[in-house]
Amino acid sequence: MLVLLPPSEGKAPSGRGAPLKPESLSLPGLAGARQAVFDELVELCADDEDKAREVLGLSEGLRGEIAKNVELRTAGARPAGEIYTGVLYDALGLATLDTAAKRRATRSLLVFSGLWGAVRVSDRIPSYRCSMGVKLPGLGALGAHWREPMAEVLPEAAGDGLVLDLRSSAYTSAWKPKGEVAGRTATVRVLHAQTDPVTGVEKRSVVSHFNKATKGRIVRTLLETGTTPAGPAELVEALRDLGHVVEAKAPAKAGTAWALDVVVTQIH
Repeated sequence: MLVLLPPSEGKAPSGRGAPLKPESLSLPGLAGARQAVFDELVELCADDEDKAREVLGLSEGLRGEIAKNVELRTAGARPAGEIYTGVLYDALGLATLDTAAKRRATRSLLVFSGLWGAVRVSDRIPSYRCSMGVKLPGLGALGAHWREPMAEVLPEAAGDGLVLDLRSSAYTSAWKPKGEVAGRTATVRVLHAQTDPVTGVEKRSVVSHFNKATKGRIVRTLLETGTTPAGPAELVEALRDLGHVVEAKAPAKAGTAWALDVVVTQIH
């Protein structure tokens, strides 16, 4: 099973140890594309802080984030699973998993990134700021920049098992499973169901915070239990067995992913 995760906007500070070793990152087929983004990002942030803030879409209050990018070559690196924070990663709680579950996380979790393309949670990286929605002056839109190298590397990383796609829309632009891989891919949406006390009509909505938290808890449960569904249909049954209300839509045609809705009635 391969689980595709979005990164988090907020990140923990860089480590105090050795700096980034690009050659040590997983998915070495992305190395050239990574270096291109890395070099332009560092140069942009070092040369023109105001322009960098505009390109990265940062408010005045986040101007300090630019300094992170200037120091990327020398900043200490930490496992990506420690760098990424926020709602999904808090709910996932990688640090509190048992040893077996941590091993499963290292094998199966892949975090998408505007800067790195995609990394495993064990890859050591510095803290940075660069979302997939960024359009660098030289390279252009990062989603488009990553599309070709991802198309070459990700099918092999997906292997022959389930691909559980939990990415946000900005990060799906970098790689969309196709063909046979798409047929064993499941995308997940979390819906909050509420019944109007007057009309009795049920209304459903996507709540960003809870959407992320629920996805984090789903991944944690799969890792803790060692559940490895063979494909989307088996994932639906596994999630139902774990107590989730799941509505599934199988692909109408070959080469498209399954769409799963996890329906919740309480937000926490």
